[in-house]
Amino acid sequence: MNWINNVVRPKIRSFLTTTREVPENLWVKCPETGQMVFYKDLEANQFVVPGSNYHMKMGSRARLTNLFDGGVFEQVAVPTVAQDPLRFRDGRRYTDRIKDARAKTGLDDAVLIGEGTLDGRMVVAAAQDFEFMGGSLGMAAGEAVIAGMLRAVELKAPFILFAASGGARMQEGILSLMQMPRTTIAVQRLRDAKLPYIVVLTDPTTGGVTASYAMLGDVHIAEPGALICFAGPRVIQQTIREQLPDGFQRAEYLLSHGMIDMVVHRHKMRETLSRICSLLMHGAAIDKTKARRGNGKMPVNGSVDGKLIESAVELEPVEEDKRFGEQKGDADAAGGTAREQPRN
Repeated sequence: MNWINNVVRPKIRSFLTTTREVPENLWVKCPETGQMVFYKDLEANQFVVPGSNYHMKMGSRARLTNLFDGGVFEQVAVPTVAQDPLRFRDGRRYTDRIKDARAKTGLDDAVLIGEGTLDGRMVVAAAQDFEFMGGSLGMAAGEAVIAGMLRAVELKAPFILFAASGGARMQEGILSLMQMPRTTIAVQRLRDAKLPYIVVLTDPTTGGVTASYAMLGDVHIAEPGALICFAGPRVIQQTIREQLPDGFQRAEYLLSHGMIDMVVHRHKMRETLSRICSLLMHGAAIDKTKARRGNGKMPVNGSVDGKLIESAVELEPVEEDKRFGEQKGDADAAGGTAREQPRN
């Protein structure tokens, strides 16, 4: 009897009934409207909720895949750093937290660096992953950002940063805070090389990242609704004990107050970045052998009839009578006529 109960009946049940395991992330709920979205549809829509247009958090690898041509890029090597220099432990060991984050995201740390082409132009891009310990800035993340900027200088290519972070990593203490001036120096290397540095601020970008390299770009772009700040609105409200304006520290609020340059939908982000890189690298791409020759007059900077005036103009010495586009005799005659007129 025990054999029938323990062996035969379970096998019969297994043949008659089948159980399917449902993935945990099969459906995703929109934080703004509560709309349930199929995960595959959300992923195909670049993690933008179709109904509410809400921009959800996006992984670093997905961001770089959507940026580069054909989704193909080469990962830039990053120097290794000490894993737990302070032997930090709070509720858990710091090393255990890092292992869990690596297993969850498949990344070595919070920043992923890639190089590839954007509409045929070589660019270097860095993307912070909020799923890796809140995208916090530690020694490894700092080394990654610096390595990406130096690689851009080496390739003479624009550098694009997708910022998403909760700030400095507390488990590394002062060593984490040291990454703020180190990355600032790397930004200066880009400026010395006259290369564009474009920052895309995503939700959230806070703390020491905002206080350093995230706000040092040549152009600052934000995704709709992104929280961008140093201290969060709740901390500020509790400190000053006053009601804050609606949308305080959100991308649209900062745009209206001049802190960022533009707010761009994620679906239009790639073409916007490509256009900005093309404009900022225009001067470097001009062939000096084909530079236009002037007649001794410097062109006015800016645009005429919507066309950008090239700055690389090679001036050519001209004769005095042709210097200003009219014959010297005509000018003398006009001057003589003016002199012959009596003064009142």
